[in-house]
Amino acid sequence: MRRIGVFVCWCGSNIAGTVDVEKVREAVKDMPGVVHSVDYQYMCSEVGQNYLKDAIKEKNLDRIVVASCSPRMHEATFRKAAESAGLNPYLVEIANIREHCSWVHKDKEVGTEKAISLTKAAIAKATLNEELVSGTTQVEKRALVIGGGIAGIQTALDIADAGYLVDIVEQTPSIGGKMAQIDKTFPTLDCSACILTPKMVDAAAHPNITLYTYSEIESVNGFVGNFNVAIKKKPRYVDMDKCTGCGVCIEKCPSKKGKSEFEEGLATRTAIYTPFAQSVPKVPVIDKEQCLKFKTGKCGICSAVCGTKAVKFDQEEEIVNQTYGAIVLATGFDLIKLDNFGEFHNEHPDVITGLEFERLTNAAGPTKGKFVKPSNGERPKKVVFVQCVGSRDKSERGKSYCSKICCMYTAKHAMLIKDKYPDTEVYVFYIDVRTPGKNFDEFHRRAVEEYGVHYIKGMVGKVMPEGEKLMVQAIDSLSGTPLEIDADMVVLASATQAKPDAVALKRKLNISSDLNNFFTEAHPKLKPVETASAGIYLAGACQGPKDIPETVAQASAAAAKAIILLSKKELTNNACVSNVNKNICSGCKACSKMCPYDAISIKMMDIYEHGKVIRKEVAEVNEALCQGCGGCTVSCRPGAIDLRGFTNKQIMAEVDAICL
Repeated sequence: MRRIGVFVCWCGSNIAGTVDVEKVREAVKDMPGVVHSVDYQYMCSEVGQNYLKDAIKEKNLDRIVVASCSPRMHEATFRKAAESAGLNPYLVEIANIREHCSWVHKDKEVGTEKAISLTKAAIAKATLNEELVSGTTQVEKRALVIGGGIAGIQTALDIADAGYLVDIVEQTPSIGGKMAQIDKTFPTLDCSACILTPKMVDAAAHPNITLYTYSEIESVNGFVGNFNVAIKKKPRYVDMDKCTGCGVCIEKCPSKKGKSEFEEGLATRTAIYTPFAQSVPKVPVIDKEQCLKFKTGKCGICSAVCGTKAVKFDQEEEIVNQTYGAIVLATGFDLIKLDNFGEFHNEHPDVITGLEFERLTNAAGPTKGKFVKPSNGERPKKVVFVQCVGSRDKSERGKSYCSKICCMYTAKHAMLIKDKYPDTEVYVFYIDVRTPGKNFDEFHRRAVEEYGVHYIKGMVGKVMPEGEKLMVQAIDSLSGTPLEIDADMVVLASATQAKPDAVALKRKLNISSDLNNFFTEAHPKLKPVETASAGIYLAGACQGPKDIPETVAQASAAAAKAIILLSKKELTNNACVSNVNKNICSGCKACSKMCPYDAISIKMMDIYEHGKVIRKEVAEVNEALCQGCGGCTVSCRPGAIDLRGFTNKQIMAEVDAICL
């Protein structure tokens, strides 16, 4: 007979407010095997844990049931307490009577009845619990950071400074990301390049950091501590070892009509180019679609003028295979396309996005910082900003969430105009102003009170070109007055969105994303930078809209998590893994096809069956990869797979305890 101890937690009034915890304790105290039952206000506290430890020793308990909050919160806490008292940690069972009872029922009687049922089920399962032992695996002391924006750079520098090797994989020819395109940052209005470019140089010069720019992730296999990653290096057609970055090839290139991606199409570039003057690495790349040599077989001037013979038209794609202990995703965000917002006439050259505004006012931008209309080069005298274009939009063309940064960067844009050209009239149309951040509200108030920016609550209905003017039609929602402003320029604060390749990347990494394709954290409060896949972390706007301070803070948090992982000599595996009964297994492969962790493979084995040895295909579980999700047990038609700690027998015992 088992000796089971039951501990019912009040969770303050969280549970006790809706569940009669004393009634729960009384209802289960006479169940077979239960020799000790107690309730306490906070079982997770030191006093509560000591109750549990003392009871294990004094009552000689061999199974523990804790009726409390979700196992995601404190299962590890109670397992650790049990282990310190000499009990195998996997002999602890949690009954979730908070999220499943007190948080979903207002009727105390109903909540209590359900709590009794769940506690009885946990006792029934605990009776069948067996001691489990976790295995260990070695950790590769190298981290991979996917994305070379400010989040990726900060993460890589922090990990590298801790003494570990880091590789940054960046899709574009240079690291820097969106922050490299920005002129000034809010709320301090300090120079973005002055903050970012030294960090870019530090990353390139750091002995522990390797840059893979103009590269992509081809595939990811393996598991926490040992991820096997294939990196595809796209051909630059320039030898990075030979190139000195002199720029002569760019000066002499005759193909000059390509649209500059970095300048948001407001300027042209040559076929061989570096995205911007401060690019890291300062090695050009050839646009094969634009290059005359590739298109016609003629030209080749860049190669002829290159003193180091670095131009290589025959350069091919290269695959680099590397093993990593930890992976940090820092792939950033994009702005939505405004093709479906025809009412704003965004095809008009003087209707621009916030990012295009950044380039127009940037000293290194296409106009050298001179704020002019793209249509005729004249200075605009009246500028209208439209917020929430595509944000908080529940129609199919927009995004239902708040993009979080638009209110602040619009205030910044308005202040930059008024600071440089005080006679310019600036209007901002908004739904409401959201400024949740340190000194953010003060920054917004400065725009209104110090610089005299006209904030109008209301949405713009239409922007109509009329001669050299843009007629902005809107309604002041506070007064109900129709408005029409003859603007010289309209700036649209377009919504942010996840990168277009986010879905493909999440499939390669076996992580999850939300409805908007932003990567999902393991727990929004307790594990904000971790994913559900161990060893993979999130940094920056790939998780959701963020400003720069928040991005940098999260990048350092992700780096800290990665450092903790890399500092371990070996990792303890999950003991609750799948187990295959090879005699029953039919080798149908259904389990291996559905396994999200690639933990199950099919192998040919000799099986002793009915008195003779036969050779057949059977499933085999890699316990280091298995995360104990249990999906394979459901897909196994012969019932050959069981999950240790959650066997079919244990599940049926729980069902019986509730139903009988």
